[in-house]
Amino acid sequence: MSLKAKLEAIVYAAETPVTLDQIVHLVKDSVIAEGGQENGPIDDAEVKSRVRVALEELVAEFGGDDHGVEIRQVAGGYRMSTKPEQHDMVRAFAKSLKPPIRLSLPALETLAVIAYKQPVTVPEISEIRGVDSGGVIATLLDRKLITTAGRKAVIGRPILYKTTKEFLLRFGLKDVNELPSMEEFEKLVAAQFQSDLLPAETSEGTSAVDGESVAADGAVGEEETAEVLAATDDENLPDAQPSDVVTSHSGERRD
Repeated sequence: MSLKAKLEAIVYAAETPVTLDQIVHLVKDSVIAEGGQENGPIDDAEVKSRVRVALEELVAEFGGDDHGVEIRQVAGGYRMSTKPEQHDMVRAFAKSLKPPIRLSLPALETLAVIAYKQPVTVPEISEIRGVDSGGVIATLLDRKLITTAGRKAVIGRPILYKTTKEFLLRFGLKDVNELPSMEEFEKLVAAQFQSDLLPAETSEGTSAVDGESVAADGAVGEEETAEVLAATDDENLPDAQPSDVVTSHSGERRD
């Protein structure tokens, strides 16, 4: 990989402007190794000079009309951003994006159980989690992360739930067979929803769900849950058949 390619990747991935010294520290070993193979050993001053020249070339390249983004010097460092002339286009695109999903920790736990045990009923989910999970099911249905998958052929014929295409999109999965191990899934959940997790604090304007509290916009009470379940009558929810549901594996949890 060329030096410019490495610098481009670093600047692109940086959340804040990355300084010349930071970049030099990251690429120093590779620059010295490549330089030693070509023209003999090079010192730190030469490394910094090469990095500076490569950055200047990148800035010039991205400054051309063929690029919608540019590399700018901001607050003593380098940062990649969209060009001012693309403001209207980027703003229109941003408005078209779906708002971020905000889920409580109980909802995330329930989603994980459904993902790995689907198709699964609410009593089965509650047994695994050790608490009643009926309240958060309606939240996940509303977020379109899960959907109904018929009814289980047992006494009471409880509703079965499975994950949706929206779930796959949110987690970047081709299908449920690509689900990672439970440990990897927990890390993926943390990365995906960390900024959107809701504090479980009981205060005015919040509703208790599953023994914990979430913000009012993500909470669903028992009455709403009952309405959702009542709306899915026997005519709309046939007994589950093998072709009606998608399973991630044999039904065993991945560890």
